[in-house]
Amino acid sequence: MFTLFFLSVDLKNSSFYLILNLLYLIGMWGIFKKCGLTPWHALIPCLREHKLGEATGLEKEGRIAALLHGIMILINEVALLTTPDSQTSSGSLLNIATIFVGLIQFIYLAKLYLGLCEVFDRKKRWILLWLFLDSVPAVLWGWLKKYQPLWTAAEMKNDATSYFSGSKAAVLDQGLTVNLEERTATEFFKKKYLLRDIHMYIQPGHMVLLLGGSGAGKTTYINAVNGYEKAKAEVVLNGHNMYREYKDMQYDIGFVPQQDLMRGSDTVYRTLMDAATLRLPSAFTHEEREKRVEEVMDIFGLTPVKNNLVVKLSGGQRKRLSIAMEFISNPTLFILDEPDSGLDGVMARELFLQLRQIADQGKIIIVITHTPDRVIDLFDDVIVLAKDANRTGRLAWFGPIEDARAFFGKEKMEEIVKAVNRQEEGGEGRADEFIMKYAEVQHV
Repeated sequence: MFTLFFLSVDLKNSSFYLILNLLYLIGMWGIFKKCGLTPWHALIPCLREHKLGEATGLEKEGRIAALLHGIMILINEVALLTTPDSQTSSGSLLNIATIFVGLIQFIYLAKLYLGLCEVFDRKKRWILLWLFLDSVPAVLWGWLKKYQPLWTAAEMKNDATSYFSGSKAAVLDQGLTVNLEERTATEFFKKKYLLRDIHMYIQPGHMVLLLGGSGAGKTTYINAVNGYEKAKAEVVLNGHNMYREYKDMQYDIGFVPQQDLMRGSDTVYRTLMDAATLRLPSAFTHEEREKRVEEVMDIFGLTPVKNNLVVKLSGGQRKRLSIAMEFISNPTLFILDEPDSGLDGVMARELFLQLRQIADQGKIIIVITHTPDRVIDLFDDVIVLAKDANRTGRLAWFGPIEDARAFFGKEKMEEIVKAVNRQEEGGEGRADEFIMKYAEVQHV
């Protein structure tokens, strides 16, 4: 515990420090209780850090912090037993050991407290209070109802690998095959799983809806598929491996982010010509680029406003222009992140009808939208990602829309998202149930 870590020893011996220490223990009692741990374990040095590691999923860090705390106790005991005659010779060594071990302990406590911030879904800046005035966040998080953990220690121990599908999607010459074993990141020297066990084959000409609650891994999945952030995966598009042939295939995938990156002072025509210069092969002549721009403007209904400035376009026109920029290279796979954001129902449906027409040309289209039910009749398949008990994005369903309704027992797509969302997020908390169910279906 590092309450007022950098203050003097005199203060640590004061009654004020004893009060802070008591408040810290009271707060940790409440935190342990909320996390499903035995509350009185919070009162025991070393055991407290070990159990905190269990609550945050940082068991290795918890064991090391517990060991370091034990070493600090031992150093203090040795210092008390040191005779006055030997204090000069051994005192400096004890001081060095105290500083060295204390700094390492400080680092590992910081990791545990950052893990606690994640468990309680709080911003990382809370770490400053945890490290230098830990009694305050301990009491607040331990005893105020507004501070609740997203999962318990028991949930953290739940091994999600016990229901891996164990099967991969077939790699065919046409269409998109995704066999993603895992996508990880390192946070504070700990390996964190963002996505695991996602396997699917998407046929050419299919328009696919990508569903999932906040933090389920939709953006991470998209970035893994388009090669922007590589995962431990095999992504094959029309017989070509995306990762091995990324340089040659990067323009065969169009990605339209939620926020467009267009210059408002350019015209529609100039914007598309710039996109053609960047995305079409250098062997294309100026006339061939112009022809392609004219074709794309006609497809997306932008010809009447070709000389208008981007800043003067309506919301729907800007959306169509941002899509047209990516469509210049005539990609085989088209991925769109909330293309209907900010559009009313009529304009959104018009936009999705255009996407349906593109899919009917043999293209594969994957779309993220938060209002899927108003255009669900235009989609062929749906991907449902959900967070398992370990907060890892997993595949809860991939397949036809009607089969998804039967699988989840829900009529609307928004109801499916609610079913897999955690209860703390306003959902039903059934993610693991459906992940396991789908894994069993795939295994068969």
